[in-house]
Amino acid sequence: RGGHPVAAAPRQLLRRQIARLAEYGLAADIGTELEFLVFRDTYEQAWQGGYRGLTPANLYNVDYSLLGTARVEPLLSRIRVEMAGAGLVVESAKGECNLGQHEIAFRYADALTTCDQHSVYKTGAKEIAAQLGCALTFMAKYDQREGNSCHIHLSLRDAVGAPAFADADGRMTDTMRHFLAGQLLALREFTLLYAPNINSYKRYRPGSFAPTSVAWGRDNRTCAYRVVGRGAGLRMENRVPGGDVNPYLAVAGMIAAGLHGVQQKLELPAPCLGNAYAVEDYARVPGSLREAADLWGASELARTAFGDDVVDHYLHMARVEQDAYDGAITDWERYRSFERM
Repeated sequence: RGGHPVAAAPRQLLRRQIARLAEYGLAADIGTELEFLVFRDTYEQAWQGGYRGLTPANLYNVDYSLLGTARVEPLLSRIRVEMAGAGLVVESAKGECNLGQHEIAFRYADALTTCDQHSVYKTGAKEIAAQLGCALTFMAKYDQREGNSCHIHLSLRDAVGAPAFADADGRMTDTMRHFLAGQLLALREFTLLYAPNINSYKRYRPGSFAPTSVAWGRDNRTCAYRVVGRGAGLRMENRVPGGDVNPYLAVAGMIAAGLHGVQQKLELPAPCLGNAYAVEDYARVPGSLREAADLWGASELARTAFGDDVVDHYLHMARVEQDAYDGAITDWERYRSFERM
């Protein structure tokens, strides 16, 4: 716009937060884990059929199954090879729990590179699926079974490239504690950046592998934030985003939240040692786009970190999405009401 970056553009939003982080002599490394569902129908067939009666590529849970992944290897191998050709480093491919659900993971990189590669991968995977006569979706919650997550791993390094989250003994540094405390403080207000669509919020159900509690724990998958790894590999994992997330917005939010924690030297609460779903004392991840938008629009922290124009832009985005949904008539309503009401 006039030769100047558009402040609300997702990539520019992230670049600004990266620059803010650099003022503290820090840089962020990011890894994203995207899950998707594969169907043996074309995108056109899915559209014409109203997305009903689709045939999943696997008919049972193939989590860690060699046989299940082999069934879709023609698709998975093409994605791996062609993503490697695009500069991504493939680390793994595995089956997941929902029918036809899989995950391909790539090596972490600096924040901007990972988000760029994430975007290339999502588009490329869909194009490759279409060329092979099938379809895949990254939508957060396709059906009543497990949704598609996008867990985001974050670690920091200092100006000389040394880990900033682990001390010489491999323990959490003050920087990590403050940075993680900032995540928890900002999570409800920043959820719109992690869950930007109506469908995003269908994932958040107790026992669903998607978090409902604003809590952290060590290798605790029931929490919104999970601390994993050790030594130089010590990092935090944000488990709130789904496969529909915009990675630039989510990572920008994580950096801004962490910087607030560092600036204010926020104290990290005790970790959750059990089932976070069952602890009533924890604050809750917003349960709807409407709730998340209200929290985002009223957030002084968001306005300080991103500016009024950015906050108002994404608040408008959420309102438009909510209005479109509120005016839609769903299959659920027809099945429930056509004859019986």
